[in-house]
Amino acid sequence: MAEKSGMPPQRTQRLWRALGFPDAADDELVFTDADVQALGLLSALIDAGFVDEGTEASIARAMAQSLSRLADWQTDLLAEVLTRDADPPGTVDAERAAEDTARLLPLLRAVQDYVWRRHLAANAERLLGAGAGAGDRRVLSVGFADLVGYTTRSQGMGGRELGQMVEDFEATAAEVIARHHGRVVKTIGDGVLYTAVSAVDAVEIGLELPVVWHAEERPPLRVGAAHGTVLTHLGDVYSPVVNLASRLTSIARPETLLVDRELARRLRGRVQYRVRPLRRVSVRGYDQLQPWLVRRRPPGEEDTALEGMLDEMADDVLGASGDGERA
Repeated sequence: MAEKSGMPPQRTQRLWRALGFPDAADDELVFTDADVQALGLLSALIDAGFVDEGTEASIARAMAQSLSRLADWQTDLLAEVLTRDADPPGTVDAERAAEDTARLLPLLRAVQDYVWRRHLAANAERLLGAGAGAGDRRVLSVGFADLVGYTTRSQGMGGRELGQMVEDFEATAAEVIARHHGRVVKTIGDGVLYTAVSAVDAVEIGLELPVVWHAEERPPLRVGAAHGTVLTHLGDVYSPVVNLASRLTSIARPETLLVDRELARRLRGRVQYRVRPLRRVSVRGYDQLQPWLVRRRPPGEEDTALEGMLDEMADDVLGASGDGERA
């Protein structure tokens, strides 16, 4: 395969492993013309300057991790279809399996292509809105949403019940984040990391998600968010802003949203929110961190004299110079 694609064997092996596939013995018949064609396409991308040879393995690894998860779900879906109404239960008829697979795979491939194109367009729009900086640096709001007491709650659940709760959480988070023009960066069992170009969108996500998720049988949700420059790499985000959002989440009370000073500052003058500074705390990596509590102002409700005074004090603090915290 290396010879037919015009690539050194060491390079093809490195890419094969980056894609998450096991090594094949020299005498195993496991490759097809499609594998050779895929390597040829990669060479074309490198020659066109779209993919750098030094990062090709990282890109292959990132694609493999996303598509492997998708393939796992599709395999479960296919198994459910093939074993449905089987006699005896759980068995698979080989002829029917071949027919159903031939019918389903083109449909799945078409849907995947459509979803990928739509996400590509949406991410391009977000990139333009964020103002691409040098390299992969962008100015974004970053938020964490975390299930409170997840570990304790999950220990008393069966596998099916736990799986359903995680599925419900991921579905709820994806729906709310998408509605407010955000992007799900990744889900981590009991939490979700998201980004948004607009600080207001990030706050709307942080305020709405705990409300939509709330139910008596569910663990409550808490959210922390921060705003600043982040490094984007292979779909993930890295920066002290991400760490700050995580620390704010860890100290937030259930069903509340805490933000950093920069994000709070971007809410100045927006009458739909009440933004209040809380007591400074010391957390890992941050000395005297100043969290800001954001709540929605009830529509039609007139502020008391105390609320008005607190608004003025918060506005004065946010208008002052300095970051209010030290890393």
